[in-house]
Amino acid sequence: MAETVLKMVRDMSKARDLGADVVEIRLDYLKVFNSNQDLKTLIKESPMPTLFTYRPKWEGGQYDGDEKHRLDVLRLAMELGADYIDVEFQAAHEFIDSIDGKKPEKLKVIVSSHNYQDTPSVKDLGDLVARIQATGADIVRITTTALDITDVARIFQISVHSHVPVIGLAMGERGLISRILCAKFGGYFTSGTLHSEIVSVPGEPAIKDILDVYNFRLIRPCTKIFGVIGKPISHSRSPLLYNEGFKSVGFDGVYLHLLVDDIANFLHTYSSTDFSGFSVGIPHKEDALKCCDEVDPIAKSIGAVNCIVRRPTDGKLFGLNTDYFGSISAIEDGLRGSHDKSKIIGSPLAGRLFVIMGAGGAGKALAYGAKQKGARIIIANRKYDRARKLADEVGGDALSFADLANFRPEDGAILANSTSVGMQPNIDETPIPKHALRSYSLVFDAVYNPRMTRLLSEAAESGVTVVCGVEMLIGQAYEQFERFTGLPAPKELFRKVMDNCL
Repeated sequence: MAETVLKMVRDMSKARDLGADVVEIRLDYLKVFNSNQDLKTLIKESPMPTLFTYRPKWEGGQYDGDEKHRLDVLRLAMELGADYIDVEFQAAHEFIDSIDGKKPEKLKVIVSSHNYQDTPSVKDLGDLVARIQATGADIVRITTTALDITDVARIFQISVHSHVPVIGLAMGERGLISRILCAKFGGYFTSGTLHSEIVSVPGEPAIKDILDVYNFRLIRPCTKIFGVIGKPISHSRSPLLYNEGFKSVGFDGVYLHLLVDDIANFLHTYSSTDFSGFSVGIPHKEDALKCCDEVDPIAKSIGAVNCIVRRPTDGKLFGLNTDYFGSISAIEDGLRGSHDKSKIIGSPLAGRLFVIMGAGGAGKALAYGAKQKGARIIIANRKYDRARKLADEVGGDALSFADLANFRPEDGAILANSTSVGMQPNIDETPIPKHALRSYSLVFDAVYNPRMTRLLSEAAESGVTVVCGVEMLIGQAYEQFERFTGLPAPKELFRKVMDNCL
């Protein structure tokens, strides 16, 4: 998509170094174009097979000139040694008829159709594939717009049952899975950009992400599919964490970003056992519980599920909550690390006072997890009524945030922040004054970006043991990884990946 031939030549080398197999050359982006000279240069200098596209404005491209000239340029590219030519369905009959008997043996003609409004029905997509095939296309290329992530299922259905090579991709963030899972569902190839900020179509990922985050080259028809469900979701680092983990233990799985609007519709649409498990993020955790066939008792008490595993034997969905597991195990490890471990029998939380800031989903998970370990619970929240409600559910007490600032807990008490106070970009904020921290034995913060929040920094300065949110993230990831794979989590690798991310 460069504006000069020189920049295109440089970009082709970069694409090769990143691991691309074919380079698509968008002639319509060139500001100055001498067809004969520039085509020769591009073909000669390309370090890999070339795909030439000269996309007109009426198909979403930049070219706004004479149509005969445009097709002449594509024919010239063919004559000069192009490996692939992309021509739009509307112009395909004229172009393919014009090269009858002249087409080099190595050349593949891709006939493409772009839908910038939606993704048609399976029947309409099937009819479109048949009509494109009838033009004499070697490869059918269909690009649609995913208004919902379930739209992509129709692309997969067409690709896997087609008798001709098909490139089926869906635009937009909701269509991302089409660009990764095409390797599983029979797609001819996928496309990626050199840089994530420069895309030819909405939602197109970078080559580096396709190959290094999603391990594209390891995906096969039998690969199991996992992912993190949320809205928004592009910020999540979970795909990098889990895909690195899968690769390290030789597990045949891929873990994706899943931008989901309606979780019930998503789980119903992707009901195959190939879609084997999901991490569930905001805002779907409560609705996820309603979608499961079976739910872990603690998750049922919390009223939220953040992990779904599909049983391979019958496809039933089992829901659990690993949020509490990650945070509670991190706090327990922090306590064990600050005491003589030989004197601790059972959970070091047993009998301790456990003060939780926040009464939302994360606070609820902490409350039920700490209660299960035998701790005595106090809930503090800006809205006292919410604190009182959660405290009653777990048999604890409640405080307002204002009261918490002057609260003097007994020796050995734990303070846990489940709110977003102190998270990027508001790193100078803290939910409680520094003077109130010295009375606690340990302070935990569920915020993980930054790793060392103001709350934790001030607690450490007060001589208190601190546990950061990264430990919670890693702990709950261990649990989910083992649920997904049945294998021990690569704990040192997970820690290294998280350290690099943050």
